[in-house]
Amino acid sequence: MDRKNSHTHSLPSHVGIIMDGNGRWALQRGLIRSQGHLEGLKAGKRIVKSACDMGLSYLTLYTFSTENWKRTSEEVGFLMGLVIKYLREEREFSIENNIRVRHTGNRDGLPKDVLEELDKTIEITQGFDGMQVIMALNYGGRDEIVRSIRHIIEKNSGFQGNIAHIINEETISQNMDNPDVPDPDLIIRTAGEFRTSNFLLWEGAYAEYYISDKLWPDWTKNDLITAIESYQNRERRFGKESKI
Repeated sequence: MDRKNSHTHSLPSHVGIIMDGNGRWALQRGLIRSQGHLEGLKAGKRIVKSACDMGLSYLTLYTFSTENWKRTSEEVGFLMGLVIKYLREEREFSIENNIRVRHTGNRDGLPKDVLEELDKTIEITQGFDGMQVIMALNYGGRDEIVRSIRHIIEKNSGFQGNIAHIINEETISQNMDNPDVPDPDLIIRTAGEFRTSNFLLWEGAYAEYYISDKLWPDWTKNDLITAIESYQNRERRFGKESKI
């Protein structure tokens, strides 16, 4: 990651990944979808380790969306089982590497056993000051914004006046799931899809996007490096004039 130019950036602080292509990976190989999800889990482990080795500060993984409940009950059950498997198997890795695990998403509707494993990992790692891995689980960008506004209203139930006056960008941001986490600098989407898919809609307003044709189960550290190199060689203007 040493290709430089006049507007090269340092390592992104926060990277979000829309992990797409597990089902297609399995279909291309004549396998059932669950096998693709298993391979996707392995890819997730590889990328978390790679991101940790590279020195990223925050990594948000789009693990299960609010729309994923529309899939068959068998597939949803399998995916929930994979979440539990990941949390259990990677807990020791998180401890050894000082990784703090966090959650973004709606806790309502998540199975009890998933919440138990999630909360256990969050509690064990909450004091760690290394990379933070944020699991977007039962997550939807629209849902997060709606919940933020509801929190504002609930906190100001005794407010005398027009509640609209205290709903603004600052208060919405302060009431998101993880208000202390910086907005993503880079959002990666695999499998060649060009959609945001309801991922970090508020936080990702000025994120740089990187689209990879590779299916998620095939991702390696080199793919993460390539994505970050692409980010480093872009000019981030945030609405300002180009300096090029």
